[in-house]
Amino acid sequence: MSNQYYIITNTFDLSVNFLIIYYMKNLKLLQLLESVLGKGKQTSGDNIAFFSPFTSHYKPKLEININTNSEGQNPWHCWISDKKGRSIHSLFKQLNLPKSKFEKLNNIIEVTRYRNTKSETIEYKLELPEEYQPLWIEKKSPDYKNAIYYLKTRGINIFDIIRYRIGYAESGPYSGKIIIPSYDNTGQLNYFVSRAFYQSDSYKHKNPQTSKDIIGFEMLINWNEPIVLCEGAFDAITIKRNAIPLFGKIIQPVLQKKIIEEHVTDIYICLDSDAITNAIEISKKFMAEGLNVYFVELKEDDPNELGYKKITKKLEDNYKFSFERMMELKIDSLWK
Repeated sequence: MSNQYYIITNTFDLSVNFLIIYYMKNLKLLQLLESVLGKGKQTSGDNIAFFSPFTSHYKPKLEININTNSEGQNPWHCWISDKKGRSIHSLFKQLNLPKSKFEKLNNIIEVTRYRNTKSETIEYKLELPEEYQPLWIEKKSPDYKNAIYYLKTRGINIFDIIRYRIGYAESGPYSGKIIIPSYDNTGQLNYFVSRAFYQSDSYKHKNPQTSKDIIGFEMLINWNEPIVLCEGAFDAITIKRNAIPLFGKIIQPVLQKKIIEEHVTDIYICLDSDAITNAIEISKKFMAEGLNVYFVELKEDDPNELGYKKITKKLEDNYKFSFERMMELKIDSLWK
């Protein structure tokens, strides 16, 4: 009986120890997540919901499973932006968190950043298309001449071509397209866009299948000066001075975080007229952070269509955005 009792008690002790370790690990993981995302709310099972950094929704829509599986994974999903991943490491990477957060995470879930498993996602190295050719090197081909002519119609000159490293392609999947690369602050390619320079091309745009959660033209940005947020690469090139293209109508987390970290004081929101709701949301975020927000109201033409002189005049004659004007624009948008 004594031997049997010994086995039972030891089994019980092991189970208790396992549960203690299990819950302590989950508690530490939850504490780490809350230090990054704020207070969480339990939903179903091991899922914890947080207010998502990828959207401004009024409910906590980012769900994370804090029960780490055998491969060190904790699936997460933002139900509004549809951003998702299999590990908290991938979430932290999206948020561009400091190294100390990754170290704490690795200590909790007992995996390293470079762990070689089948489930690990292979990082995609972004490169310019093989067919990319620089436009500052003159050629006599019809495609080269048509590409230069198209850029002239968009107000782009040789100095812009050199500064932004603009190129084109005569063959391959980007044939007949202008290629505008974007580089980060270390000079590494972080994105590129392309635009057809022939009217007959049925695909006007072709962009890489990679994340837009980057800082457009970061290598050219001076964070000590006012910055201008605009939609596209051509808009930013036309504005010229400290303009960052969003490559869309929403601001990505990396750029938003960078603006706050660099203590930018003045920011100009210069989105197209069809993105008034997005522009208001971006303005609201930075006003809440104490930045001086200047709202550039564009009626029909975008910055590139207006041209350098007109858009510069609009930027210079602008006003500091106020809560009252924000509400007026919101009400106006409801009637459209």
